Amino acid sequence: MNPNATPDTPAQAPTRLQLSGITKRYPAVVANCGVSLTVQPGEIHAVLGENGAGKSTLMKIIYGTVKPDEGGVQFDGRPVSIRNPQEARQLGIAMVFQHFSLFDTLTVAENVWLGLDKSLSLTEVTRSIAAKAAEYGLEVDPLRPVHTLSVGEMQRVEIIRALLANPRLLILDEPTSVLTPQAVDKLFVVLRKLASEGCSILYISHKLHEIRALCSACTVMRAGRVTGVCDPRVESNASLSRLMIGAEPPALEHRAVRTGDAVLRVQGLNLARADQFGVDLVDVQFEVRAGEVVGIAGVSGNGQKELLYALSGEDTRAAPAMVQVAGQNVGHQGPRQRRALGLYFVPEERLGRGAVPSMGLAHNLLLTRNEALGGGGWIRMGALQAQAQDIITRFGVKAGGPHAAAQSLSGGNLQKFIVGREVSAQPRLLIVSQPTWGVDVGAAQQIRAEILRLRDAGCAVLVLSEELEELFDISDRLHVMAKGQISPSVDRADATMERIGEWMSGLWHAQVQAHLAQSQALAAQTLDENPA
Repeated sequence: MNPNATPDTPAQAPTRLQLSGITKRYPAVVANCGVSLTVQPGEIHAVLGENGAGKSTLMKIIYGTVKPDEGGVQFDGRPVSIRNPQEARQLGIAMVFQHFSLFDTLTVAENVWLGLDKSLSLTEVTRSIAAKAAEYGLEVDPLRPVHTLSVGEMQRVEIIRALLANPRLLILDEPTSVLTPQAVDKLFVVLRKLASEGCSILYISHKLHEIRALCSACTVMRAGRVTGVCDPRVESNASLSRLMIGAEPPALEHRAVRTGDAVLRVQGLNLARADQFGVDLVDVQFEVRAGEVVGIAGVSGNGQKELLYALSGEDTRAAPAMVQVAGQNVGHQGPRQRRALGLYFVPEERLGRGAVPSMGLAHNLLLTRNEALGGGGWIRMGALQAQAQDIITRFGVKAGGPHAAAQSLSGGNLQKFIVGREVSAQPRLLIVSQPTWGVDVGAAQQIRAEILRLRDAGCAVLVLSEELEELFDISDRLHVMAKGQISPSVDRADATMERIGEWMSGLWHAQVQAHLAQSQALAAQTLDENPA
């Protein structure tokens, strides 16, 4: 024994988690095949792979929501059989799912309370949430009902719930998919602090630069098998892409923008919040022209949800002229009337709004498409299945065919199907919220390329995303949304990450006034130097 070693040194501590030969079969697919994985105490270990590679299934096995068909699990050096999440939590395993496990009708505090020791009162849990949120910079109101939260806010709730359990192993499935760069930086500080205290972290992400910056080990999966283990800190994005998908994703092709008439025009849109936890929309004004992509950046919970409801037709309280599609006043019209004008829509919530979880992919087409409907409303099943199969093939959706239930797909594959459903409708106006949330690097590039292809064909595209890099990749013009208001537009060529980041705090008013004053001063100086 080394006399200089302390009892807590990682070298002496048993392996935190060891998986050996894990196999899980489903009727249509082998999700995991002989997977082995080792995680040390205090290690931040990435699990990398394209959508459908088996990552989420493996994490669910560790957390006890899925039982493996073969293989063994050791935790802190002891063989364990984790039969359910309660047993996982008793061991010290916490998980933040990509698809959230929250009850919409309960408050944040009530949701968190359900997963904690019942010796604590709801009042104590409420105080703990507020304290943990303040400690880690994860702003959330414990008293808000979950159905009033945005996706980004729901993710904060899941992370806080996991942290309150003081885990020994924390599993994070796409934790930064809807966080701003500033929030990601704060989260990384939290994760590094947890790791320094001995907590092990399993980190699933498709953002290669994040994995390289945060993780000290990486297991790569493809088609349910482990294909490699590496130290991501010595890899490049290109080399990680090759390990994950066998190639580097193709570069996006940008062409010169040739815009046409305004297809979407929002003017003087003022809407009071629909519930006490919502955000008022205040004098929102912008337009999207044919042949351009307009991006809207912003921190989750600043009115994006309310704006999307007003644009999609789910909220019809706006005055008719406040929202115009293809020259028609549609403020009072519902989604069906707006689709007739060529508006198609990809919501941020895949399950429940983008797709009905228990329905097959083919039947989910009928939510927004009617090509397979015959006379009298009869469904032509052959045509419907062929249409669904075309989308599955074109967008590389990994699914058990057109009959596969939406909830059986991985998050990224369901996103590809929903985007494919709307894109292939040949819309005149496409509105997309969080287009590549939880989607692997190759599929994300494909979705972005499809958006640019639509733009080049003359479609007007509005993209709301909390991933600034994505908006810089595909947008021709950018706005920022903060506190229910929207900034002036800025051309992508003139936008910087710093400028957009500042505007996300609602600071554009002072900057715009300063820029206007500077322009007026330059004009006056020019006039003085060149009098008529």
